Amino acid sequence: MSGLELRDVVKHYPSGEETVRAVDGVTLAVAPGEVVALYGPSGSGKTTLLLLAAGLVAPDAGSVRFGGRDVGGLSDEQAAVYQRRDVGFISQSFDLLAGVPAVDNAAVKLLADRVPLAAARREATPWLERVGLGRRLHHMPAQLSGGERQRVAIARALANEPRLVLADEPTGNLDTRRGEEVLELLLSMSREREAAVVLVTHDPHAAEVADRMLTLRDGRLGEYAPDELVRSTSIALARRA
Repeated sequence: MSGLELRDVVKHYPSGEETVRAVDGVTLAVAPGEVVALYGPSGSGKTTLLLLAAGLVAPDAGSVRFGGRDVGGLSDEQAAVYQRRDVGFISQSFDLLAGVPAVDNAAVKLLADRVPLAAARREATPWLERVGLGRRLHHMPAQLSGGERQRVAIARALANEPRLVLADEPTGNLDTRRGEEVLELLLSMSREREAAVVLVTHDPHAAEVADRMLTLRDGRLGEYAPDELVRSTSIALARRA
């Protein structure tokens, strides 16, 4: 079964008198079981590329396909099913439901797909345990740290065992150890479940788990430059100090 395929994809946005070329003629194929890490400066189009792959926005030109289906041509109902069943999207914002325990937040997509509550909780619990939250199942988002909320969001994205994982800076709010664990979890998803994984990151450890690393700048894919990632990471760490 084919994985993710983007061919000559274009997505532009108006910005005042200018046009932002968020994705500008991108062609990319990610096979089942493959991890592709994507690096680039802020505003380079990385998040837009993930949104296109998830069917959350439609391309202006070109095609986005997953499993042989034209994602851009799905109806709203078909797109919702695709996102619930095939896609695991990890965004930079946690988007957890306030006043809802971690286990139910992690089970949201299963519940939306009409899985009974008890069964959805049983399926979501092992994913929370895999991200180190086995003792936080019934904690509300307000009772969790930022890193813990991020891990709930990761468990939610993976609880439906998606065939396509789209991760936007999934380690950005995590310490080094937890970040490495999450990257290893994404790697195991790709290997165990034959999931295609696209990982947007500034984490240098991503190079250790990715099969390929690419750059996106001004909406265009390019070759990965290891020195650039190291330099960017060093600058970010210096700013935090």
